[in-house]
Amino acid sequence: MSEVETSPVSRAHGVRDVDVRVWADAEQVPLLRSFAADIAMRMDFDLDAIEDLRMAVDEACSLLVRAAAGDSALVCRFEPAEHGIRVRAEVDAEHGQPPSADAMGWQILTALATSVTEEVAPVEGGFRIRVELLAVPGPAGADPR
Repeated sequence: MSEVETSPVSRAHGVRDVDVRVWADAEQVPLLRSFAADIAMRMDFDLDAIEDLRMAVDEACSLLVRAAAGDSALVCRFEPAEHGIRVRAEVDAEHGQPPSADAMGWQILTALATSVTEEVAPVEGGFRIRVELLAVPGPAGADPR
């Protein structure tokens, strides 16, 4: 009989890392919002925290879709963490303008998540733009410890 090792986080919540790859198109963003909400529900987030995560994923992915090159994929990784969920979303873009350049969108995103970071890295033929956020099952400003 074979045994499969899982992390204590995934055993505790019944949730594992999930990678979702879709076309970088606004029509795909609701799918990613749904994944985020489902994972948060399984991790016993309260209703307000679920909605905050759903809106944060929507805002992050919308910022990335607007920056994406025409044929780019939007890749979203959902990782259960000990105190919440980490979401990493990225696209390939023709320009290296960071998502925070959209001041209103970035302000909304940072208000909804416990922490948000961005990264723009050169890749062959353009740039890879990534947004990473952490959400915890409580108010957005809650200490995740």
